[in-house]
Amino acid sequence: MTDHLTLHQENDESALPPLRDDTDYQRRLGEQLPRLTHLFGTLYGHGDEANAEFERLLDDAAGSWQRRSPDLKAHDARREADPGWFLSNRMLGGVCYVDLYATDLSGLARRLDYFEELGLSYLHLMPLFLAPEGNSDGGYAVSSYREVNPNLGTMADLGAVASELRGRDISLVVDFIFNHTSNEHEWAEKALAGDPEFEKYYHIYPDRMMPDRFEQTTREIFPDDHPGSFIRLDDGRWVWATFYSFQWDLNYANPAVFRAMAGEMLFLANQGVEILRMDAVAFIWKQLGTVCENLPEAHLLLQAFNAVCRIAAPSLLFKSEAIVHPDDVSKYISRDECQLSYNPLQMALIWSTLATRDVSLLSQALERRHTIDDQTAWVNYVRSHDDIGWTFADEDARELGIDPAEHRRFLNSFYVNRFEGSFARGVPFQDNPKTGDCRISGTTASLAGLEQGDDGAIGRIVLAHSIVLSTGGIPLVYLGDEVGQLNYYDYLDVPEHSGDSRWVGRPPYPEALYAERGDESTAAGTLYAAFRHLITVRAATPAFAGGRLTIFDTKNSHVLGFQRFGIAGGGTAPVTVFANFADTPQAIDELTLSGLESSVTDLVSGSTIDTTNALTLPAHGFVWLAG
Repeated sequence: MTDHLTLHQENDESALPPLRDDTDYQRRLGEQLPRLTHLFGTLYGHGDEANAEFERLLDDAAGSWQRRSPDLKAHDARREADPGWFLSNRMLGGVCYVDLYATDLSGLARRLDYFEELGLSYLHLMPLFLAPEGNSDGGYAVSSYREVNPNLGTMADLGAVASELRGRDISLVVDFIFNHTSNEHEWAEKALAGDPEFEKYYHIYPDRMMPDRFEQTTREIFPDDHPGSFIRLDDGRWVWATFYSFQWDLNYANPAVFRAMAGEMLFLANQGVEILRMDAVAFIWKQLGTVCENLPEAHLLLQAFNAVCRIAAPSLLFKSEAIVHPDDVSKYISRDECQLSYNPLQMALIWSTLATRDVSLLSQALERRHTIDDQTAWVNYVRSHDDIGWTFADEDARELGIDPAEHRRFLNSFYVNRFEGSFARGVPFQDNPKTGDCRISGTTASLAGLEQGDDGAIGRIVLAHSIVLSTGGIPLVYLGDEVGQLNYYDYLDVPEHSGDSRWVGRPPYPEALYAERGDESTAAGTLYAAFRHLITVRAATPAFAGGRLTIFDTKNSHVLGFQRFGIAGGGTAPVTVFANFADTPQAIDELTLSGLESSVTDLVSGSTIDTTNALTLPAHGFVWLAG
């Protein structure tokens, strides 16, 4: 692709490839081609192979746009006219497995009225593509990005669900597992058969020389599955498998892999997917002599993929999944890389604070690590489909006089009920009795005490979700948690799941609990009413839009305080949030409150509060103060 690369560098407009007469496409191509050219050239150079793949990439993008439906092109135009649409205080996400929540895509379509009832504007369907039978890491071993698991339906069914969701202003989110494929993917099968073109799609070596060199600096991710970063194939070769042995890492040093995966992204965008959860972003680039995590080229790859999608599917957004040091998490967030990002630090520290009843680590994180580009957003969550890892920064803990290793050991002990007085009923994942290290699996309700009948359980569940609803960004609810679903221990009876405790937190659709959601004399009804009320209040409060936040020092170690201001330049009246993580009532004295108006309204209860007197919050109580 020498002509495009060289001529564009000389600012010759004739470098734009001949495409269908489409003004919007040509405009976006002109805007993005310089960036894409630079990024691709930085990653792959300007040799004949790279140039040829670049030309094919541009042809693929043009073809994808020409195949994109008029409805999706109209949606692109609406999103381009409102690029900050996802910053709205009306945003609310839900996440579920299709088979567990609704059996299949047809069943999911029958749940759409409920999604509207709850107030969703974003629906994340957990991995639903073709994957190996049995253990497929919960679908994260993809055998085809263009085929839905036949037990769930077809790609046409997914497109129909996407269209119906879009008609209800709900964005479809799916996982894009792009660090690896399953060993049953067509590319992997061809590589296994010795096809030289597809051998280069993966990191395959004839002997242990290169694997040994790489493993001097890489870390084991799932040592229970296999040691090191490589697995041995039956023919004696070795292939890189960071996670499970059936997940083979793609070789992004090969420009053909970049082009192929860009094509898969655009295909999904043309089915109506609006947000791709970019799985395991930290691992996608390998370099000898490094840990092969969070390398600069990983960011360049994401930026290049972003540029391709801005050209041919401009409404598509990326959401990063990086469970790494907080400093590294934030590096993936930008308008030109991942516009959205999971917030694993906030999630972990919500649970830490519920265990310790001390808000210092959470308050510090909100003050120091919450602020990101005002045209991007955190996706805040209480828990996910996965385990809880204690991802706070060691240096942050030490600054507060907390020994990070001891604190993690305490949290692991507390949440798996090995600590006297614990309310939690979590299950350890990858438990190491020698070191005390493990991660925690479980549903919100079981982790918060509802399983063991703790009196504070409902208060903790609502309090935790009030934080993700009020701190800014997109709050995400694991569907079923809003009615208090408990741990699912029957996973132990499923052979392909029994060795992975994360399945305890993936219960099937809690039909009986949903049937009780209108009855506030039940736990399910109490929780659902509280969720719906908070969601409604948030949607009516402009100060909860965007992500701007300032910490409010409450002078009480049990009470978190912060102020929200809405989107910059919006002139929105602020809201002050106070949240009590203690199991007992806690007061904020009148001197501390003196910076507020003398009379404010609690948006949650509707009551008027006189701030010239001390404010006492009940156990697990919180207020959203306006005025």
